[in-house]
Amino acid sequence: MNADQLLERYATGEREFSQANLHTASLSEVCLANINLARSDLANAILSQAILRQANLSEANLTAASLWRTDLQGATLTWATLNRSNLIRARVSHATLLKASLIKTDLRLSDLRYADLTGANLTGADLRYANLFGANLSGANLSRADLTGANLSKANLTGACIDRAILTRTTLLSANLTGVDLTQTDLRRATLTDAIFSTADLTPQR
Repeated sequence: MNADQLLERYATGEREFSQANLHTASLSEVCLANINLARSDLANAILSQAILRQANLSEANLTAASLWRTDLQGATLTWATLNRSNLIRARVSHATLLKASLIKTDLRLSDLRYADLTGANLTGADLRYANLFGANLSGANLSRADLTGANLSKANLTGACIDRAILTRTTLLSANLTGVDLTQTDLRRATLTDAIFSTADLTPQR
């Protein structure tokens, strides 16, 4: 299936496209709300500024995909692979990214408010100035991630790994950092007012 065929079938009301092969497909600026692309191959696909609200992308391969300014609000991306993809300024609020892989993903200025990133792998991800207000990052791997200027107010980071992460000027108002090891984290000028530190290791970085 190519992009044109998918769009033609979508226009007729079809929404079931699971396991589709859309590798390198060009689908920028199209509306694919509520589409089911579970387990589909979208590696290197161009989806910039597309509307994928409430889409099912569970276990989809979005490696190195272009999702710049893409609307993924309320989408399901459980176990999806988004390594090295571009989600700059993407709208991902209320989306489910349970156990998703976002290694070295570019999420600068993205809207991840109330997103569920439980157990997600964000190793080396670029989250500078991203909005993660109220997001669930419990058990997530944020090692070596750059969260400079990000908003993590009221976020749940219980048991998250933030080894060698950069949280310079990050806002963590009322964030839950229970069980988080902060010993190798750069927290310079971070705002930690009312943050929960139960059992957290606050030994200064050396």
